[in-house]
Amino acid sequence: MRTMLLTFIRLLGGVALLGALSAQATVIYRWVDDNGRTHVSDVVPEKYRKSATRIDSSESAVSPERKRQAEEAAARIKALADERARSHQDRPASAPAPAAASAPTKRPAQSVTDDTDCETWRRLYRESEDCFGPYRTTRGGTKAEAFEKCNPIPSPELKCGPLRQ
Repeated sequence: MRTMLLTFIRLLGGVALLGALSAQATVIYRWVDDNGRTHVSDVVPEKYRKSATRIDSSESAVSPERKRQAEEAAARIKALADERARSHQDRPASAPAPAAASAPTKRPAQSVTDDTDCETWRRLYRESEDCFGPYRTTRGGTKAEAFEKCNPIPSPELKCGPLRQ
């Protein structure tokens, strides 16, 4: 329920932000610096003003139809979150929690064995890396809660060799 509520709040905030941006109609410029890096901003340094090109910000404006769809989706999510909250309050204290809540599945669900082929192993490894990704710290560590949701899969390179593209 908390995840649904957070999703609703984020969606509502996004709609409000897009509405504010479209109402403001900020002029945006694009330029390339001396190092070859492309920049996009509403403020251009004096040095790059002659080479900067104006970007039509109206292309990213939210249409009234899309705004209405987003608001309807947010209302549905809120109603679902409210319904789940009410059903959770109605459940007796002695009632067991739903099975899905008691036994979360880890990703990837499958693990590697001696018989796993290289293609499957690489797929499982990528899925494991994708699962662990949000739990990586800025110093290269992994948060402990990652191991509650993700299964570590060893790199397939020792058995299968490097991936050739």
